[in-house]
Amino acid sequence: DLGCDHRIEGAVGEGQVPPGAACWVTAGDALALPFADGTFDAVVAAEVVEHIPDDAQALAEIARVLRPGGAVAISVPRFWPEAVCWSLSRRYHDVPGGHVRIYRAGQLLARLRAAGLRPRGRHYAHALHVPYWWIRCVFDPPGGESLPARLYHRMLVWDIEHRPWPTRALERALDPVMGKSLVVYATRSPEPAHAA
Repeated sequence: DLGCDHRIEGAVGEGQVPPGAACWVTAGDALALPFADGTFDAVVAAEVVEHIPDDAQALAEIARVLRPGGAVAISVPRFWPEAVCWSLSRRYHDVPGGHVRIYRAGQLLARLRAAGLRPRGRHYAHALHVPYWWIRCVFDPPGGESLPARLYHRMLVWDIEHRPWPTRALERALDPVMGKSLVVYATRSPEPAHAA
């Protein structure tokens, strides 16, 4: 237990967390989560499993710590924008802790089902982030960030903070075509009924 970190405290200060809610941060291994079976009503794994060589075990662990009927949201980089990044820059993924695979939607859905999770819906998100990563793959020096990438990043931060309607509308229109992330929602299968 590492205590409530500054990002969560910031969310509390911004009114994004209900009054009286508790939080904590725990360090653990995705292949052996430090929680009992059925601990959580919901789990979010955002841009995680593409970094884990044994993703089947990580998904099994997510299913294990969910209560029967519990919900999970999993996001991974979408196949084609990610494949462009891989083709533009070996450095993009060939780093310790980097992406070890690119998922096609059907592949991720099959792995969720194999882990005992039932996919319920999916969508694509973060289309405006795609050009940022392509810029980084083409222009960024090792260990640094180019001026074009810094400027585009500044625009993304401004967009996240202010959420102006023109960029929100543009991203909604582009997400189905070039959303950076594939987001899948699933539930844990109920445990089989025990014979009386």
